[in-house]
Amino acid sequence: MAGGPAVSHGGGREAHYEGRVTGHVVFACIVAASGGLLFGYDIGISGGVTSMDVFLAKFFPGVYNKKHSGDLVESHYCKYDDQGLQLFTSSLYLAALVATYFASHTTRMFGRKLTMLIAGLAFLVGSILNAAATNLAMLIIGRILLGVGVGFANQAVPLYLSEMAPSKYRGAFNIMFQMATTIGILIANLINYGTDKMAKDGWRVSLGLAGVPAILLCLGGLFCYETPNSLIERGHKEKGREVLAKIRGTDNVTAEYNDMIEASEIAQAVKSPFANILQKRNRPQVVMAVLIPLFQQFTGINAIMFYVPVLFNTIGFGQDASLYSAVIVGAVNVLATVVSIIVVDRWGRRKLFLQGGVQMFVCQIMIGVILAVKFGGTSELSKSEANGVLALVCFYVAAFAWSWGPLGWLVPSEIFPLETRSAGQSITVGVNMTFTFVIGQAFLTMLCSLEWGIFIFFAAMVFIMTFFVAFFLPETKGVPIEEMIYVWRQHWFWKNIVPASDFPTSTKNVAN
Repeated sequence: MAGGPAVSHGGGREAHYEGRVTGHVVFACIVAASGGLLFGYDIGISGGVTSMDVFLAKFFPGVYNKKHSGDLVESHYCKYDDQGLQLFTSSLYLAALVATYFASHTTRMFGRKLTMLIAGLAFLVGSILNAAATNLAMLIIGRILLGVGVGFANQAVPLYLSEMAPSKYRGAFNIMFQMATTIGILIANLINYGTDKMAKDGWRVSLGLAGVPAILLCLGGLFCYETPNSLIERGHKEKGREVLAKIRGTDNVTAEYNDMIEASEIAQAVKSPFANILQKRNRPQVVMAVLIPLFQQFTGINAIMFYVPVLFNTIGFGQDASLYSAVIVGAVNVLATVVSIIVVDRWGRRKLFLQGGVQMFVCQIMIGVILAVKFGGTSELSKSEANGVLALVCFYVAAFAWSWGPLGWLVPSEIFPLETRSAGQSITVGVNMTFTFVIGQAFLTMLCSLEWGIFIFFAAMVFIMTFFVAFFLPETKGVPIEEMIYVWRQHWFWKNIVPASDFPTSTKNVAN
């Protein structure tokens, strides 16, 4: 493919990095990755709750009446088409979009650790409000606070994981965020399956238990180290070296420490990261920070994960079977993410992106064809046909979970230099939350309008983004973050955008 294999980036000094994966790194990364539990739990919980009759009768009686009307004139695809119901799901991501820009400044000025603590606290308060909600306004306010937590967590956690992990294991450690996200989705689906059987207020238990991962993040975060990169960036150089030695398990950290110092000096000269990020030499990273999270959402994954019980209910599963199927999908999601953790630093990012894209494309086309041929607007699938759709959804989710799911967060978090890293991550989270909101708000309406064609729409988007990766994304496996700029300089396309003369002097010296 035109994107090419992994390149020699020219920095050289990473060969002298010493250290190992220590208990400090493992503990810190597990705690940080629990921020993914916040994100995943919400993704999984909202779809199950919005399919519960007790919840719908209380907050969305119009949807409840339409669901149980027995009117065969109206298409099954339109059972849940309600803007208010979609706003319940999507309002969180609109709040996260706003929060991430505040989180960018907090991450840069006060560190990754404090930002994660703020995320946990906001999510805890939001979960309490949701569990206690007596009206729609209270429910939405709680969702907004959850969004603040998600925005701060998604800003800080991927950076924290990338900076704490040794460069040769960075992919696996960073994917712990996505792993925790998938575990959160699975736990949420299991809880929904149980609480749906409660006589009343099962939805309160589902929404209130979101506070558990928030507490884990807050308490665990108190005992974590700040990243050496952040300490050095904020002027605590000796503390940064001390922490680096602890997390690497050796005092011989001079090579890695000096690279961090040089990167910090460049960062200190930058007064406005958001202005600096627009410079020509940062253009490839900005393109990736915008397009990768945009494409990630247009795989259609969150539409399915938000509404998987609703989706299965729509195509003929009963309520109990719909929630059970969501559990199966959630389990596949977790197991496939484990695959990504195992192979990402062996096979690289590009191979997983490309393989996952092809598999998702095929599955979505097949789902669309089955629904077009076998599932009319008012007819239902047979049991075997519905199970076939479930199997295809599982294959689709597996492909996403070892490719675009974790890599959609990993690659943007590892490609920016220190001086623009917080701004770059803010762009990534902002774009992700924007289109998560758009998909969350529009999916049920799109399902009603496009019917089976919605899967063809998402398949077309997967085709485009797989083509993009094949030709424009270089391999970043094993490249130290502070020397990532050499990857762009040696890429067939980006080398024409990022000439060597644009490199900071101190960074060029690393190669000499």
